[in-house]
Amino acid sequence: MESTSKFLPVTPVTQPIPRPEYPRPQFVRKEWMNLNGTWGFRVDDQDRGLEEKWFSVGEFPGLITVPFAMESPLSGIGDRSFHACVWYLKRFTVPESWKGYRILLHFGAVDYRATVWINGTVVASHEGGHTPFSAEIAGQIQGGENIVVVRAEDPPDDRYIPRGKQHWEVEPVSIFYARTTGIWQTVWLEPVPVHYMESVRITPRIDGSVFFGLKIRPVGKALSVTATVLRSGVPIASGMGLVDGPRATVAIQISEPLLWSPSAPNLYDVQFELKDSSGVLDSVESYFGFRALTTQDRKIVLNGDPIYLKTVLDQGYWPESNLTPPSDEAIQQDIRHTKELGFNGVRKHQKVEDPRFLYWADKLGLMVSAEMANAYLFSPEAVNRMTREWIEVLSRDYNHPSIVIWVPVNESWGVPNLRDPRQQAHLKALYYLTKSLDDTRLVIDNDGWEHTEATDLFAIHDYTQTGDELYRRFQNIPLHELPQPLYGKLFIAPGYRYNGTPVFLSEFGGIGYVREEDLTKVPENSWGYSGVETSSSHALERMRGLYQAVARIPQIAGICYTQLYDVEQEVNGLMTYDRRMKFDPAIIRRINELLI
Repeated sequence: MESTSKFLPVTPVTQPIPRPEYPRPQFVRKEWMNLNGTWGFRVDDQDRGLEEKWFSVGEFPGLITVPFAMESPLSGIGDRSFHACVWYLKRFTVPESWKGYRILLHFGAVDYRATVWINGTVVASHEGGHTPFSAEIAGQIQGGENIVVVRAEDPPDDRYIPRGKQHWEVEPVSIFYARTTGIWQTVWLEPVPVHYMESVRITPRIDGSVFFGLKIRPVGKALSVTATVLRSGVPIASGMGLVDGPRATVAIQISEPLLWSPSAPNLYDVQFELKDSSGVLDSVESYFGFRALTTQDRKIVLNGDPIYLKTVLDQGYWPESNLTPPSDEAIQQDIRHTKELGFNGVRKHQKVEDPRFLYWADKLGLMVSAEMANAYLFSPEAVNRMTREWIEVLSRDYNHPSIVIWVPVNESWGVPNLRDPRQQAHLKALYYLTKSLDDTRLVIDNDGWEHTEATDLFAIHDYTQTGDELYRRFQNIPLHELPQPLYGKLFIAPGYRYNGTPVFLSEFGGIGYVREEDLTKVPENSWGYSGVETSSSHALERMRGLYQAVARIPQIAGICYTQLYDVEQEVNGLMTYDRRMKFDPAIIRRINELLI
């Protein structure tokens, strides 16, 4: 018999809906319905739900708070044990005013495979735990109350699935953390007209030109799209394009554009209107920023000027909600803390981040190195999974000016044997695929280890403990043969040579420290990448020494310090896991100022 005792505690929602903010800030319509909150919930450890037709039973024995995964406390469950298959159920009523519209059901992310039913009929299926999907459901909607059921399958020990830091063993250990099973981003409904805009791809250039590529559904009617650019609410330019099949293109020129940067995150609003001869059919709001990334003379160049990347490793986890940000305010707080500490960017590590994080990075001025959550082992199936989902990531996040680097692979995860020509081909294919879909950003082929010639930055990871030792190891880079990383891998894949790109020290530091008042709060298996100091003064002294060494190595064009906050057993954060500062932010900011 199925045990439901662990899945009963959630008081039916009389409180505000969790994560109530609009979930897709790059493509906004005014009318929508948030389905977050209390859902029926049921585990399916014997995988019998399909055979027993749970999609049509009408009730589930347990409750869960969406969008928080069952492993997290905010879900109301907090069960970290293995459950490869779970089911969700939600009742909803469509407003009468939506009659005559198409109705889209959106999922921000469901880990890992999802099947969706409306009133007992399958309307969608999706594979990929980090990217959105939608279904048009008007044909299945009935008057009064409707039921949506979701089956989520996430094999917890499958290392051929892109899973990032989610551990394939029951308990988190080392650099791996709790799993995220099922729905972990907002679920919502949206009415759209019969002909509507499905998406937009925005490509601004710093000469002031901006190109909007829109997808229109369905095809077969004489339509046009108007784009109006606004600054501080005032229209400053507009353009029009005819719909050609499923697409429309609009080009606009802005005179003397204000450029986006961390110190001046200038953004422009844009309103799109889909029209026919009778008038406006559909209206969507978005925004964009003018900025350009390139490299020159082994330096990173933003908007024509060299910039030193001062980033910090950000794992995107919270103690109460795992991968799901607990609130929009929590996202903003992390970004403000990052800037307060003197960093101008983050490396979002092994996580495809919530779109709201990228929105606030755009608004507040924070550069982002955006990274795919990797599988660990290589197979044809793993290649297929990785490639398909990475394309979806690039499509979802292309418009965000804050993203300056794409990272498909970290430390050879998913390509563990780069002596294998197939794995080399896969690594290089991901680089060229990324560049074919986006020529506006830098791409790192394999962050930290075993580069081919197909990379825009030569990213290295090094957790040398002292500044003196770090300087001795890297004072002469770039060389044809760089020193070996501390973990037995190479910085250059077999058969390749250093390609002359800027050197990015994209992981270093990792100095652990636990304040005396927190010693009883951290797990027994706590650790730091380069040891744990017993006092804040010793930790700061080592950090300052590492930065001073980096400042003496002019070949290094940017850094990423490990890390912004503790995560579970890792205690090398500048903040605790619950986001309390361990050190005076002004001291960390002055250390960051050593790098120019």
